[in-house]
Amino acid sequence: MFPEFSSEESEVRHFQPSLLRGSVRVGRGQTGNPAKETFERLSLKLKERDLPGIELAERYLFHLYRRNRRPNTIELNYTAISFFLKFLQGEGIAHLEGLSRKHLEAFVEHEQDRGLKPMSVSGRLASVKAFLRYFIEEGVVRHEVLSKAVSVKVPDALPRAIAPEDVRQLLSVIDHTRNRAMVLMLLRTGMRIGELLALRVEDIDLREQKVFIDEARKTRTGRVVYFSSDAKDALVAWLKEKDPREDVLVYGRKYESITYAAARAIFVKYLKKAGLRHKGYTLHCLRHTFASELLNAGMRLETLQPLLGHTSLEVTRRYARLTDKTREEEYFRAMALIEKGEIHGNYRFDHRL
Repeated sequence: MFPEFSSEESEVRHFQPSLLRGSVRVGRGQTGNPAKETFERLSLKLKERDLPGIELAERYLFHLYRRNRRPNTIELNYTAISFFLKFLQGEGIAHLEGLSRKHLEAFVEHEQDRGLKPMSVSGRLASVKAFLRYFIEEGVVRHEVLSKAVSVKVPDALPRAIAPEDVRQLLSVIDHTRNRAMVLMLLRTGMRIGELLALRVEDIDLREQKVFIDEARKTRTGRVVYFSSDAKDALVAWLKEKDPREDVLVYGRKYESITYAAARAIFVKYLKKAGLRHKGYTLHCLRHTFASELLNAGMRLETLQPLLGHTSLEVTRRYARLTDKTREEEYFRAMALIEKGEIHGNYRFDHRL
């Protein structure tokens, strides 16, 4: 049985085996190395562009590949560096040796003027600074370019969780076996979508209701996550239908891997069906919902942190600001006393406030 799925056209890629070797198995009857393919594709795109510093950009992308960076990371760096080099071309800079700090500051202003959100500008700036730092160490770029900090202030936005009634409404309209397993596994494990799409059947312990993630998508460290009974039921139903010869948990037609874009399209389809499209929920909101619901149920931050794969407790603490039910309950309990006029005594002014 092949799941209902719309896949994108894949590009035909060629690569020089003398530069990169090795492949990993990606599906039944298929081999490939996504990072190698990404580097090759972007390298060809760079060669087609008449921009200053193209050779350095290619060297840096190869450096990222050699450092075992994820394909998505290589892609994001390519985008940021390409925009930066195009900006330099407009400024009349033909070689990175002529780069100064003012060009970096002007690039930030240019991206902001284009209407990019602070988070996007900050991300591109980080990629460009890493690129320049690499060539400062090699003596190509002057160290004065990064001698003083250049940064973008990013609002400390709270994670977006899906309201409980909306979660129930969403689940009620998912009738496709594979898709229901996908959504419930994301909702009940807190996995990132990339981690779920890379999951193999052998990584799942149905009896213990555990998932072994050998390497987290962002932190590159392994962890164990757990799934609930409703997720187990959905998973068992899908395992009964899926082709037992395919070791990847979820796949599309002809055993092709499901891309993030395709998974997002599936999620949006069910949001529309549930009448929730206007609320702006994204696929990543399932992970935020997982964390928020566990904290609301009394789980400690220190316990939640490894489940989410966060390297810092401060990152996990964002969810506490969003879901502190104790603070909410104490506020309304105190306010009820105030509204009833049950607060007595004199007020003493405190100069420290």
